[in-house]
Amino acid sequence: MADAVTLAKLHGAAEVGRALGTAATVERFADGDLMAILAHQVEHDDAEPTRPGEAHSLQPGTSAWSGFGSAS
Repeated sequence: MADAVTLAKLHGAAEVGRALGTAATVERFADGDLMAILAHQVEHDDAEPTRPGEAHSLQPGTSAWSGFGSAS
């Protein structure tokens, strides 16, 4: 908690509060975890999220089912 207070003086209470919330969600409270989460949030807040298109799917497709139901 002392780290959180110190970080709040540097980065603001709202940012550190959000990082603490993330740390609680992912159960990461080891030494350096809060700082790593805060650094990640600061670096990536303005970035648009990337979403892969249809061409980048891990889904193998439905071609294996093409003969389903046909009499062969």
